[in-house]
Amino acid sequence: MKMINVYGSGCKNCTATAELIKETARQLKIEIKLSKVSDLQAIMEAGVISTPAVSVDGKLVHSGSVPDLQTVKVFLS
Repeated sequence: MKMINVYGSGCKNCTATAELIKETARQLKIEIKLSKVSDLQAIMEAGVISTPAVSVDGKLVHSGSVPDLQTVKVFLS
């Protein structure tokens, strides 16, 4: 199971990022645990400079925009 964090304030782009990841994981039949992180201190501790940002298993893999479908597939596999 992959542990995924979506960092952001809960804005439209952050929500879209989380939904894209959930739907892509479902289609690829990959088990994930997705958490939305909106605490500013936790976001800063993760090294995030711009949101939305995504980490997979503790490694920051995307930051600053809603990732495209191909990018999500790459970091889920």
